Amino acid sequence: MSAPHQMIAAAIQRERNRAGKSLSALAAQAGIAKSTLSQLEAGNGNPSVETLWALAAALDIPLSLLFETQAPATTLIRGGEGEPLESEQSDFTAVLLSRCPPNVRRDVYRVVMQPGQVRRAQPHPRGTVEHMLVCSGQMRAGPDGQEEILQPGDYYTYPGDRPHSYEALHADTLFIMVMEAP
Repeated sequence: MSAPHQMIAAAIQRERNRAGKSLSALAAQAGIAKSTLSQLEAGNGNPSVETLWALAAALDIPLSLLFETQAPATTLIRGGEGEPLESEQSDFTAVLLSRCPPNVRRDVYRVVMQPGQVRRAQPHPRGTVEHMLVCSGQMRAGPDGQEEILQPGDYYTYPGDRPHSYEALHADTLFIMVMEAP
């Protein structure tokens, strides 16, 4: 059983128990076979995004709760990495990079940066987290001492309440920055 399957299995069981639903009741509400749900809770099978959406809807939770684990302070997901969720209905693959915690606000920025100067950022308010997704170019970013070189498709999240920096390594480096604050 892979780590993502274990995480999904534990989350389905945790949320089903929290909701006080039997295996049969949840399966019926989600429109899936009880044996399928049993296999998923055992960490077996490879659920489609539609199956996971159906379970999340039946449990009245956001889909991202099925991927909830204790998050490390920094996360780096290189382009092409991550656990893909595929559709049965179309050529659609999604990788959950980050879920939004309750009672948090997120501001999303599209940033174009040129090489030549490092942008040093002072700590933002306590609890701030930054998310970076490089679209094109190359950059170095992160908290002091934990900077990473990021290529297109790379995702990096880190505490924004510590000194950090951004540096474009190629002309017209384009990235999406999300500031998450309590």
